[in-house]
Amino acid sequence: MSGAWRKSSYSAGTQGNECVELAATESGAICLRESDDPRAVLTTTPPLLAAFIRAAKAGEFDGLTE
Repeated sequence: MSGAWRKSSYSAGTQGNECVELAATESGAICLRESDDPRAVLTTTPPLLAAFIRAAKAGEFDGLTE
């Protein structure tokens, strides 16, 4: 990895482990993990992550949390 794991300032778990963390690799990929299980890492590209964030902001996944 080229950078340290970063998490949102909105992460507010009492133990600090209730969040999603992201890090960039040297090749430009983006890695995602849940802080409560840091061994499980997903890898994506910046354009795909940007598309996911746009969809989440637009509410396209709201029904999944109900």
